Amino acid sequence: MASNRHLGRIVAMQTLYEYDFRGGEAAGLELSPILQRNLDEFRDNIEDTQFVEDVVEGVHTHQDQIDAIISPAAPEWPVDQIAKIDKIILRIGVYELMIKREVPPKVAINEAVELAKTFGGENSSKFINGVLGTIYRNSDYYESEEESPAKPAEQG
Repeated sequence: MASNRHLGRIVAMQTLYEYDFRGGEAAGLELSPILQRNLDEFRDNIEDTQFVEDVVEGVHTHQDQIDAIISPAAPEWPVDQIAKIDKIILRIGVYELMIKREVPPKVAINEAVELAKTFGGENSSKFINGVLGTIYRNSDYYESEEESPAKPAEQG
């Protein structure tokens, strides 16, 4: 199932990248036909197409919110100046890490790093890891590894 989700993230990334690369909404493109074409191409290998659709629609719908989360975590790199593929990978990572929140934070970050290693530039994986790690550590969801969630509450 994990590899199936990994392939699903690749298809989501490919869909969002093509949409962005071709000019997106400003060029009059619709996201749905791109998504359907990509899903049709990989349908035999992806059992959970709903996951792919959710990631694509979620990233697209929450893009402004996601970009606002990325900006303070990468102050030297305005979102519009981040390489397109890195930007798409970051958006997927932030969506899974901060909005959807169905996988553990380490999984969301690791999946984004793996996408960056495969599809990004030489330093993409380090950049993605650093930005997503900063976002997570600065979030309300952060749990330090030193803190034990099973720690009993103090009785007064």
